[in-house]
Amino acid sequence: MAPASSIKFIDTALSCTSPYALSYPDPKQKWLIRKHLLSLIQDYPIFTPSTDTFTHNDGTSVNLLNATGNLRVSRYTPPIPLTIWVHENYPYMPPLVFVLVNSMTPIHRDHPFVDLSGSTSSPYLQTWLFPRCNLTNLVRKLVKIFTHDHPFIYNSPVAGFSHPSLVSRMEALDRLSGMLHYDMMAFLAKNEEEVENLSKLQEELIKRDTIIRNMISSLEQERSSLKDNVTKLTDEADVVMNWLRVNDANSVAVGGDEMEEAFEAADEESKLKIECLSGDRAIEDLIYALDKAVEEGTVPFDAYIKQVRALAREQFYSRAMLVELAKGRHLFSWSA
Repeated sequence: MAPASSIKFIDTALSCTSPYALSYPDPKQKWLIRKHLLSLIQDYPIFTPSTDTFTHNDGTSVNLLNATGNLRVSRYTPPIPLTIWVHENYPYMPPLVFVLVNSMTPIHRDHPFVDLSGSTSSPYLQTWLFPRCNLTNLVRKLVKIFTHDHPFIYNSPVAGFSHPSLVSRMEALDRLSGMLHYDMMAFLAKNEEEVENLSKLQEELIKRDTIIRNMISSLEQERSSLKDNVTKLTDEADVVMNWLRVNDANSVAVGGDEMEEAFEAADEESKLKIECLSGDRAIEDLIYALDKAVEEGTVPFDAYIKQVRALAREQFYSRAMLVELAKGRHLFSWSA
């Protein structure tokens, strides 16, 4: 049986009619709340009843009964401070369960049933249905859940699982929900990593796209510039060809064996200068060829000296003739 002090406190709180009266208007509802609270305290004497103002997420405030206590699920783990608020529409609405958070025992991240603020949920609360569900059974389910996944300890969510045939349907649902939660968190973490990698790859592709576009633009400009140069050179070539056609109709056709005929002396003196110059250049080339032949050993040195002397004499005569022609002397007689 529940302690007399707890019974007296609950009866007084439910019968209060002052401005601080509890937000339970239906007498039948109050009787069910009293029954369920006393049953909870009888099975779990760690809980102590109390009243206080509760503020919902929408901002509305109500005066509710609650039960607070340190729930121990194992002798190897720290107790879990819990507060169970009896909803103003209880038992048709599930109670509000919170794990009290402090700096010494923070809730581990990604717990399947308890968020970082301490708000607690479970399949039993999510599938709450009166009269099947009550406060005592809720605490029993929480004990089983926290045994396998303590909110203050980083345990494996599947540690200590027994064979499925040895557990109830609701307990199996709790465990399945926990495993699905961890699988989902692992999937989300992997998905976030893949998204981050894809984002980095996208940034790299954008950079490369910018570089390629700049290269294409530069090549287009160069292509346009080359096209303009080709057009300009073509126009200049046309101008030169037209000039050649107008000024010398035969100059375009000159080539090959006719090359020498393209250069004709205007008079005898010019013809003599050309002959002397060509002879001088021919002797220079011949002497150079003889030097190479001597270096390679194909011409004896004595023959080389003899030929060079004869060629030097001829070259002297040609250069002397050019000097005389430059002075204006036109009549010479030369003997070898």
